[in-house]
Amino acid sequence: MAVIFYDDDADPRLVSERKVAVIGYGSQGHAHALNLRESGVEVRVGLRESSSSRADAEGEGLAVGTVKEVSDWADVVMMLVPDQYMADLYSAEVAPNLNQGDALLFAHGFNIHFGEIKPQPGLDVLMVAPKGPGHLVRRTYTEGSGVPCLLAVSQDATGNARSLGLAYAWAIGGTRAGVLETTFREETETDLFGEQVILCGGLSELVKASFETLVEAGYAPESAYFETLHELKLIVDLMYEGGLTWMRYSISDTAEWGDYNTGPRIITDQTRQVMQEVLDDIRSGRFARRWMDEARAGAPRLLDRRAQERSHQVEQVGAELRNLMPFLVPKSPDS
Repeated sequence: MAVIFYDDDADPRLVSERKVAVIGYGSQGHAHALNLRESGVEVRVGLRESSSSRADAEGEGLAVGTVKEVSDWADVVMMLVPDQYMADLYSAEVAPNLNQGDALLFAHGFNIHFGEIKPQPGLDVLMVAPKGPGHLVRRTYTEGSGVPCLLAVSQDATGNARSLGLAYAWAIGGTRAGVLETTFREETETDLFGEQVILCGGLSELVKASFETLVEAGYAPESAYFETLHELKLIVDLMYEGGLTWMRYSISDTAEWGDYNTGPRIITDQTRQVMQEVLDDIRSGRFARRWMDEARAGAPRLLDRRAQERSHQVEQVGAELRNLMPFLVPKSPDS
């Protein structure tokens, strides 16, 4: 059984007596910076001069400087920029300004595990990874709870890296919900696998394929949308609250019988073999190399696929139906 750490296991002084730079002010960056400050930590945000997030951070009353400036000022640096930009930014503007005994933190192990970033000796290198998007890290903190975190240490130059990680997790609200100790390798490989096989890749394709099957069979797109996408939240919420057993207890006997009989026809031995191939690609580093090659080429295939996916019928129908639901706040990457 894994050991879970909570508030009483953390010594807040280990982070409140440090100077923390948060590099980036996106989903995770804004949550970390604001939660740290409200936990009594001295924090500054590092951004490019031209960053569109600068005004947002300054509007929250946060101290903002260039990445170089805040890295030089801090003795704890948390890297919260996208994976594909992190290594170049670290090499050019962070690494030259770090000193012996400083701490380098990550919220995802990608760049360390796959060797894109190779920190110099003398640094504490650790990961505090909230298991949820930044807006939930922020919202749950303000509500008095938190998002569970993963903690890992890659390099322990001072002997205090693990304790610092727990203190940092405390400051962003993680120890309220629980902190599980892991490794950079385990976090990175399981995170990528989960994203690709179920949370993003697998689920997106399942939604589209089931929607298309119903529409091509002559059913109304609106009915297909409700059955294949809208109701997902209701089912996932039940799983979140009590696992598969609670979900199956909460649905009809007809739905439960269909679950047991049809699920294995969708997820076949062939599907499981593909899952293993996906995991092999991740563990070998092949996926990471392909993604970094794509990103360094300007991500043309990513941008093309993004445009294609946004024009899918399930997205068009969904947008129209969500506009008729006053309890939903419209969500769009263009808004």
